[in-house]
Amino acid sequence: MEWALAYLLLGAIAGFLGGLFGIGGGTILVPVFLWLFEAQHLPPDHTMHLALGTSMAVILFTSLASLRKHHQHGAVDWRVLRHITPGILSGTALGATSAALVSPHFLMVFFALFVYFAATQILLDFKPHAGRELPGIAGMSLFGTFTGWLSSLVSIGGGTVVIPFLIWCNVPLRRAIGTASAIGFPIAVGGTFGYILIGSHLPALPEMHLGFVYLPALFWAASASVLTAPLGAQTAHRIQVPLLRKGFALLLLGLATKLLLKAIV
Repeated sequence: MEWALAYLLLGAIAGFLGGLFGIGGGTILVPVFLWLFEAQHLPPDHTMHLALGTSMAVILFTSLASLRKHHQHGAVDWRVLRHITPGILSGTALGATSAALVSPHFLMVFFALFVYFAATQILLDFKPHAGRELPGIAGMSLFGTFTGWLSSLVSIGGGTVVIPFLIWCNVPLRRAIGTASAIGFPIAVGGTFGYILIGSHLPALPEMHLGFVYLPALFWAASASVLTAPLGAQTAHRIQVPLLRKGFALLLLGLATKLLLKAIV
């Protein structure tokens, strides 16, 4: 029961932050799942994959719960979602197949520097060019491929890339967060399917698993996240935009620092 309570608490926190900032919650889920799985003495050779796969599966439920609330506030751009989803799905598959060919340390450093740059612009409220708009279908599909590929390789939520890009294209912050919450769903679909597939025939995995998705952790964490994600989304539409912008920028800076330290160590 103590593990169930830990999963419930983790899911509640990740769901609220995912709904508030449109990031899915994987930034919190993966390291804490890893710690909990190690404490439960799950197979040590597979704890990281189990943490990643279970996190992706939880985000399936979190993103659906948060996007529903954002949609009620008119903050989801469904045209963007339609145009970017094919690229997202192909990008996650590309990331899974190219993982062995690309240095993860280089990617983490590159991405951390990009996030530092984006977070600084958001924190200082730099205004994009007034005439800048979202690209067409081809451009959105290409950006989706890049987002899915990067998300798959360095285990970050798509919102970390999508929201700065949408803001750069003059999309209002709340609408960017709501749209990123919706985009998190196809990323989670591709990622979850991949982790189920690659772990489906491996021996020495714990009982009650589906590939690299550990079902007890999924059940309890998702049960809590679907309740708190709408609360986070509701909060995003109640607090003042400058405060929301600063909170998101600080979250990005923390993520970038975490990735940079991981790459260096």
